Amino acid sequence: MTGTGTVSYAYAIARDVDGSLAEALSELRGVARAPVHLVRDSGAVVVAVSPVPEQDFREAALRAHLEDLDWLESVARAHHRVIEALAARTTVLPLRLATVYLDDERVRLMLAARREAFADRIATLADHEEWGVKIYVDAPAATEPPAEAPTDPGMSPGRAYLSRRRAQRHVRDEAYRDAEEAARRVEAAARRYAVDRVQHRPQQGELARGPGENVINDAYLVAQRHAGHFRTDVTAVADGLTGVRIEVTGPWAPYSFATPAEPEPARGAAP
Repeated sequence: MTGTGTVSYAYAIARDVDGSLAEALSELRGVARAPVHLVRDSGAVVVAVSPVPEQDFREAALRAHLEDLDWLESVARAHHRVIEALAARTTVLPLRLATVYLDDERVRLMLAARREAFADRIATLADHEEWGVKIYVDAPAATEPPAEAPTDPGMSPGRAYLSRRRAQRHVRDEAYRDAEEAARRVEAAARRYAVDRVQHRPQQGELARGPGENVINDAYLVAQRHAGHFRTDVTAVADGLTGVRIEVTGPWAPYSFATPAEPEPARGAAP
């Protein structure tokens, strides 16, 4: 389906055992509202792709687009939508955002070269899903002015300020100690159900959701039959800990546990 002025945007590697996946995805639209189709080599492993405008995915243009939050959000939503639609029907290996090839034939050649490795990974991930676990510290920042607190009436303003600052540091230190304890408890609880874990960099700025500082940002691979127990047990570990919040998200397609394929530069891209 690619043609002049387009490149092939690859979303994921997937398993299509009975050949029904293409029909199930026939109404699905991906990046740039393009229809999604499957590229095959042989066997049950396929790649989900869409034709997208070449001019938007050349190296220089793509660098500029990645600074455009509206464009990036639109592509990310479409990328995620396709992967979630696939994951609802089969086992998938999600690819990185903006993975593009010159055309469908290049996608097929990539698939042919790595078919066995993809099939092995798909077999490992079958009947498993990804769960995210984030730990937040809800403690006053060191730069915040100390809150007013009762002090000795005979205490000078300077000493009163230092007293409030010490109290603030004490609250903050306790929150971080509780966060360390929460992390230990999460690991112990998750170990009973998860078969793998990936530790991501804590989220900051606009990526961080909700109040507090994100100090742990992990992904766990969990068998579907254990998912309910995993979520319940991990969520409960914060009981009795102050200044700590645990966020469990999922289930997701196994984004953190797939082996991504390397994209090829689009036509006109710098070598």
